[in-house]
Amino acid sequence: MSQAKANKTIKYYWEDLHAGQTIELGSVTVEREEALAFAGRYDPQPFHLDDEAAAQSIFGRLATSGWHTCSMAMGLMVRNFLLESSSLGSPGLEKLQWLKPVFPGDTLTLRQRVTETRPMKSRPDVGLVRTQWEMFNQRGEQVLMMDGYGMFRRRTPAAG
Repeated sequence: MSQAKANKTIKYYWEDLHAGQTIELGSVTVEREEALAFAGRYDPQPFHLDDEAAAQSIFGRLATSGWHTCSMAMGLMVRNFLLESSSLGSPGLEKLQWLKPVFPGDTLTLRQRVTETRPMKSRPDVGLVRTQWEMFNQRGEQVLMMDGYGMFRRRTPAAG
């Protein structure tokens, strides 16, 4: 275990998260070379890899893979929230939507809004949190939305 993890200060337990709460998770700028490398390995569609093909696509220019956009969102989520939390992982996500294309050079900002919290009946020391992830470009246009679920250790376990 790394020293950073061994000395981790927990800012968010399940009890610290409540419906309606919004947490700003920072920004990231899409780098062209990273977008090309990601697409080349994981989403090799021509409009993600080739300027000429992209110019003829519905995007009109090179577009970043939506999966790369999701990965950048996850990076912001981990670095600016999960590493400061009692997160125990996630059972999944739903309602993923790519609302507008993302292009190299765009600066993306992520926030999460807590929509539901509930204790887990099967694990009295764990609570489930549902959040809506919203990502915006530098023009304030929403480019991504999805619902995520997270399991968090409780500060005080419920009586069994």
